[in-house]
Amino acid sequence: RQASWENIMANQIEKSPYRPLSWVTRFSYAFPAMALAVIGIPVYVYLPKFYSDTMGISISTVGMLLMAVRIFDALTDPVIGYASDKISTRFGRRKPFIAIGAAGLSISILFLFIPPVSSGTNLTFYFGFWLFILFLFWTLITIPYESLGPELTTHYHERTTLFGLRDGFLIGGTLLAASFPVLIDQALEMLNQQSSENLRFSIMAYVYAPMILLSSVICIWKVKEVLVYPNVRKDLFFQGLADVIKNRPFVILIIAYTISAFGSNLPATLILYYVEYVLQADHAEGFLLIYFITGIIFLPFWVGISKKIGKKNAWIISMIINTGAFTGVYFLGPGDVELYGILVFVSGIGFGAGLALPSSIQADVIDYDELMSGQRREGRYIGLWSISKKMAAAFGIGIGLLLLGSTGYQPNVAQDIKTVDMLRVLYALVPSICNG
Repeated sequence: RQASWENIMANQIEKSPYRPLSWVTRFSYAFPAMALAVIGIPVYVYLPKFYSDTMGISISTVGMLLMAVRIFDALTDPVIGYASDKISTRFGRRKPFIAIGAAGLSISILFLFIPPVSSGTNLTFYFGFWLFILFLFWTLITIPYESLGPELTTHYHERTTLFGLRDGFLIGGTLLAASFPVLIDQALEMLNQQSSENLRFSIMAYVYAPMILLSSVICIWKVKEVLVYPNVRKDLFFQGLADVIKNRPFVILIIAYTISAFGSNLPATLILYYVEYVLQADHAEGFLLIYFITGIIFLPFWVGISKKIGKKNAWIISMIINTGAFTGVYFLGPGDVELYGILVFVSGIGFGAGLALPSSIQADVIDYDELMSGQRREGRYIGLWSISKKMAAAFGIGIGLLLLGSTGYQPNVAQDIKTVDMLRVLYALVPSICNG
């Protein structure tokens, strides 16, 4: 069945006129991925530890709020996807959502990253409220933005190039976010000012919010949205989702991706805890830099090899490399910093492929749906894809932090053996099993 739909799409592409995208269009479309990525690391990696260890909210409460907001976030995804499929304006289907989402997301970052001097219930409510608002606007921009990509080109291999460039910008933004706290500390040291977590997050907010607005304006201005008018026939929300689920190649793809995503969210959230309490080392940001730089360097390699052996085979090989290296992290302990750095590097070789190739395959199965149904329904596909990604993240992060809290985790002190063992299992073993 897999070979069948790939052959259908290849034959369809052979018959279709091909007009390559300009590099201005490609870069303008890819640029917002960097801005959206720079808030990913703070929200998923730094924010939980900031609100638990610095602001004083219990780690279990942080875990439950993160799980709840990701479930809420996942439920809004198909609604936004459906709306961006059905709307018709003179600006296009996707651009109005991108504009509103960018404005709301920028404001939310300022409030969430710069909390008031507070504690107890008031602080917990503040954190939860702005966390929900941030994820709502994040969905409002992300789903239409990602839905815009498959519409820009129908060419099988140019999609891999386009999404490779977009995800290269995404990795670059993640790299910037990982290194930015270190850059902030160095700048403050040069100015003879004392660094603190609150100051770091304030500076990040004042840099990231304008970056999101600027990149979105460039995308809206320079990328010409393909005018696709909604189908006039009655297409109810749940019926449309049911039709999407009938697309067997998409179902196979999303199941594989969801299992992998469940595990891959744990290391992102737990790396600061793992480095400090298992390796008993500092500067986790340095290992993030190794991982993301390696991903950027090897991304063109995966784009090239996918053209020779196919996207699916290249993706499988990248997961084998990533998982094979990361399994070794489970066996590390205090002082194994150099070995950990080597394993992070090897694991990073497959990182970029895990971003770009599933996105490119996803665009192909959306074309398959159009071939079968005669409709363009990117928003609903991206919405369901995002549900899968965010539900996996919700339960991965939420359950992970709850389990960590159940072992008696206490911030800023040496952890007992139960907590350390739980960290090793959640950080290294569970992700490796999921990718396997």
